[in-house]
Amino acid sequence: MAGLPTARPPMRPNGVRGLSLLLALLALTLAADFGAAPAHAQSLTFPPTPPPVKRATLPKQNGKDQMLVQARQLDYDYTNHRVAAVGNVQIYYGGSTLQADKVIYDESSKRLHAEGNVQLTDAEGNVTYGEVMDLSDDYRDGFVDSLHLDTPDRTRMAAARANRTGGNFTVFDNGVYTACLPCKDDPKKPPLWQIKAARIIHDQGEKMMYFEDAHLEFYGTPLAYMPYFSAPDPTVKRKTGFLIPVPGYSSIYGASVDIPYYWALAPDYDATFSPMITSRQGPLLQGEFRQRLSNGSYAVRATGIEQLNKNYFSSDAPGNRNFRGSIESTGQFALNDKWVWGWNGIAMTDRSYLQDYRPSLSAFRQPNVDPQIGLPLVSEALSQAYITGKGNRSYFDARAMYFYGFSSADNQSQIPVIHPVVDYSYIFDRPILGGELGFKTNFTSLSRDSADFDAITAAATGNGQCAQTADPTLKTSTNCLLRGIPGTYTRFSTQGDWRRSITDPIGQVWTPFASVRVDAAAMSIKNETGVSNYLPTGDQDLVRGMPTVGLEYRYPFINVQSWGTQTFEPIAQIIARPNETQVNRWPNEDAQSFTFDDSNLFKVDKFSGWDRAEGGGRANAGFQYTAQFNQGGAVSALFGQSYQLFGANSFAQAGLTNTGLDSGLDTARSDYVARFTFAPNRTYSFSSRFRFDKDTMTPQRTELQASANFNRWNMSVLYGDYASQPNLGFLYRRQGILGSAQYKLDANWAIFGAALYDLNANKINSTRFGIGYIDDCFILALNYSTSYSYDVNGTTSPIKVNAIMLQFALRTIGGSTVSQNVATTSANGN
Repeated sequence: MAGLPTARPPMRPNGVRGLSLLLALLALTLAADFGAAPAHAQSLTFPPTPPPVKRATLPKQNGKDQMLVQARQLDYDYTNHRVAAVGNVQIYYGGSTLQADKVIYDESSKRLHAEGNVQLTDAEGNVTYGEVMDLSDDYRDGFVDSLHLDTPDRTRMAAARANRTGGNFTVFDNGVYTACLPCKDDPKKPPLWQIKAARIIHDQGEKMMYFEDAHLEFYGTPLAYMPYFSAPDPTVKRKTGFLIPVPGYSSIYGASVDIPYYWALAPDYDATFSPMITSRQGPLLQGEFRQRLSNGSYAVRATGIEQLNKNYFSSDAPGNRNFRGSIESTGQFALNDKWVWGWNGIAMTDRSYLQDYRPSLSAFRQPNVDPQIGLPLVSEALSQAYITGKGNRSYFDARAMYFYGFSSADNQSQIPVIHPVVDYSYIFDRPILGGELGFKTNFTSLSRDSADFDAITAAATGNGQCAQTADPTLKTSTNCLLRGIPGTYTRFSTQGDWRRSITDPIGQVWTPFASVRVDAAAMSIKNETGVSNYLPTGDQDLVRGMPTVGLEYRYPFINVQSWGTQTFEPIAQIIARPNETQVNRWPNEDAQSFTFDDSNLFKVDKFSGWDRAEGGGRANAGFQYTAQFNQGGAVSALFGQSYQLFGANSFAQAGLTNTGLDSGLDTARSDYVARFTFAPNRTYSFSSRFRFDKDTMTPQRTELQASANFNRWNMSVLYGDYASQPNLGFLYRRQGILGSAQYKLDANWAIFGAALYDLNANKINSTRFGIGYIDDCFILALNYSTSYSYDVNGTTSPIKVNAIMLQFALRTIGGSTVSQNVATTSANGN
């Protein structure tokens, strides 16, 4: 059967009984001053261990393993039926190798007695060292004095004596276990951590290790004592048992502990049950079932709680109910090598449930932001079913989607339901009229219960002029944008594209192109308050077409020098097409996002979606320059401008969402756009993007980024400056600097930090600092962050949140990650 899906982190490192609680308590002790809580921040992971080396075996004879013995001398004792191999003895049998100074084989007892520098390497790559080994002739049973064991996954064991019986059970007396490599300079030095026990019992059949009277030591110093604990052996990737408990605290449910139990039911399916016991609201039950089939996998998760005190929440809050919970499912299956289908979905009793309880098994688990303090970073859930196919020259995707808003600022009736959206594209595999012909198609059908208005003026925001119940005379395009229509909207769009590149004798590249696009839509728009101020309500059908012809010209000049190669390329486009029609009658659902910059200067249609279609005659002109240095490094630059030649400028027509206004393209002659990048070598890099006012060359949009990456440290700085766009609701200029840096103190220790500075407010908006240690067997990391959020009641008062996170892990044993908000204040310092 196929292996299990890897959506969840591997279970095995956490499958520890007894020591799980110890590690959790140890992490809690280190973070006691902060009141631990679960966290989902970025965390460190151990580097992968190398795969085991496959060992050669001797060919079998008559179905039995052969034995090969090499030694300097062989002595035969016919009286006692013994054979002694002396001097650099090597015995090969069944994929295992035994090396020693002397080996005596007793034919009567069928046992091997090895002495002096004994080394046994089994078929799986485990290497056992000892002074004396007494083994059965098939290596199944025996004992070892002064044992030392190395495994392929870099774990090590040592014991004064080890005794193996039944081929499955090995008892290590006065044993030591660690997953740390020995110190290169002083191999006898105690490792970073090790577990010493009076007895370690290894059950190979059950693949478990049992430790009795054990101490956890760091650099040889005992830090914790456990009379008994057990853990899967290092070969186990999936093992039934308890995982690491996760402690937590919330102002809603008080102190808590998550106690997950994992069932490895079969090679292709498993289950996890993880009750979270809370001090104020009672137990929250969680369960997950996963299965991998021959052509895909699926998972089902369910969580729920019967709240002991629902009145903790106000009477009108979503959480004021007895039972709260969720059901989730994900899956993906392959129909063949080109087609896959799948789904992911969630159903909840209320929208704030995941914010309030953050169930650990949920795929939409919230990050560590107390719901009484700030909105979570995960602000919505997506339920969808889809089918996708990809051919050599074609692509198909169809999906139905339902978005679930978590924030109280979300109005579920204003969020669209997509049923469905279909995309298809195809490029013909042979030239048509000497060029490439292709087409693309989009079908979108959506519905929304209520109109989604967005205020764009300070007065409209402060007075609620765009709210559902507001005076309809105030809902106008000067105050509000109609982001989403109420009712249903179905559109079918298809476009055929043809283009051909022709290079003339002097190297000029001429690319004629043509396209024909047709859109047809049917809609039923509810006559809600203010909607008729934007477009007609009721049932209506719309059809529009957009034929386009154009020519692109490029003339690359290439210059080769002793230091490298440089290319200067002037570019010009001329596009002819009719005006965009019915702009104020078509909803705009998928083309609201628009930024004019170097990335779309030479696009024929610069809108981001199908609901808008650029019209009118246009010319785009500019140049780009590149230089490649022989010793490494490169420079690139682009500069250009766009011109409305004739007809109506689509970017000056507001439509329902003002898309295109304040973009720099809404005038006959556009703003200038530019890009410059410079990377002299692998260490340094610099990139910049600009939009300059067409008349004054005043920067309207500036992005500067620089980075440096050395052997021990790296840093980056990003500066952004964006002019106000009052027609879109951005009333003030936005400026900020984001800086980050990391410095490796040595091979294991690193410090890092990041900060976002708001130049408009003249204050630091968020920071993150941390220090971390990672090696082959141990992880310790501490992070401190400051950020701003908004409360879940939907007010605009920013809240400053200070949080700390501690991560602690021992490879093959387990670990814990705890974090907590340690201070919260309002943005004005209160």
